[in-house]
Amino acid sequence: MSEPYGEEPEGLPCVLSEEVTELLMDKALPGAVFGAIVAATVVINETRGEVPGSTASAKWPQQRRMPLGADGSLGIAEYVIVADADPPHIVLTRIQLY
Repeated sequence: MSEPYGEEPEGLPCVLSEEVTELLMDKALPGAVFGAIVAATVVINETRGEVPGSTASAKWPQQRRMPLGADGSLGIAEYVIVADADPPHIVLTRIQLY
């Protein structure tokens, strides 16, 4: 797809699962982890789910995993690209913290 000169393609909305929402609302969650999760949603949105360094499931390529924090030091974020929905979006399904 070709974009007009000077314009980049629009990202896909990144919505949070109930599990991720509850994690972000936990007052005991360290600020660095909160910030890493928010940063992950921005990168997922801007890349339309094609995050550099993410890995796709062999059985379900729409399911992806990406590292959280510097070199994945905080954990892993899992998300699903729902490209067939109307409108297309991405769901941040789970956070596995280390």
